[in-house]
Amino acid sequence: MEKLRIVFMGTPDFAVGILDTIVKNNYEIVGVITAADKPAGRGQKVKYSAVKEYALANNLHLLQPTNLKDEQFLAELKELNANLQVVVAFRMLPEVVWRMPKIGTFNLHASLLPNYRGAAPINWAIINGETKTGVTTFFIDDKIDTGAMILSNEIKISENETAGELHDKLMHLGSKTVIETLKLIEKGNVKTTIQTETAEIKTAYKLNKENCKIDWTKSGKEIHNLIRGLSPYPCAWCFFEDNNEEWNVKIFDAAFIKEKHDKKSGTLITTKKEIMVAIEDGFIKILSLQFPGKKKMLASDVLNGSSFSETALVK
Repeated sequence: MEKLRIVFMGTPDFAVGILDTIVKNNYEIVGVITAADKPAGRGQKVKYSAVKEYALANNLHLLQPTNLKDEQFLAELKELNANLQVVVAFRMLPEVVWRMPKIGTFNLHASLLPNYRGAAPINWAIINGETKTGVTTFFIDDKIDTGAMILSNEIKISENETAGELHDKLMHLGSKTVIETLKLIEKGNVKTTIQTETAEIKTAYKLNKENCKIDWTKSGKEIHNLIRGLSPYPCAWCFFEDNNEEWNVKIFDAAFIKEKHDKKSGTLITTKKEIMVAIEDGFIKILSLQFPGKKKMLASDVLNGSSFSETALVK
């Protein structure tokens, strides 16, 4: 049984959950690689990544390269003398980095590969209305999320689950799967499966302003899936229009009510406590939302301080 000397690479909260589990299972972490500090927010204060915060709190050796091909960084990485690298939610590695350790470099990806390769697998699984997803560990190669698979574990997605809720469940499942993978590697029992390429493979495209915008001509199920698939971050959005004013509004939570009606899609209907949008096959009831410069609010609280006319619409 080979004693593992691990370099861990990751940046967001999702990666912290996995790193913490590795540490608590008494594996030796000889180094942690995370993103360089960058200014964030209105005050442009320097923000540490979640992984950096954890590494500092747990006295782990930390490296923050801006260039993964930089010779000084490569020399420092080599000096750590790791025989395995574990990557979770980091960035694409150059070959000189992923080939460095003797055993190799494996990645944990939050989907059932080969589906949902890419930047936002948790979001797209919900946006596309999947009823199950999971996590996969695989050895990194020269493309994105295409390497030989080691282990995968599956989980159900419930009808109203948000990306935030699924993120937390997959972090726990991912932690378990990484430990199972480390045990197989330690014992020399790894059997890999090559990913098969088919035309039906679904992709987890990078999220941007355009693909987060709500298209009110789509079906209620599709709109509901988009809203929950982007909640709480980066959030689905649309324009509210009323009395010649327009607001860019984020929508966090909504419900789909299937119903026949004669209203035009995009019509905004409000009562004293409810905000509804008419769509082709029913209504989207908006439960929580955020106007520009305001905090996230329940629909009933928004209506406490303002009202909309009968000609109000969303687009």
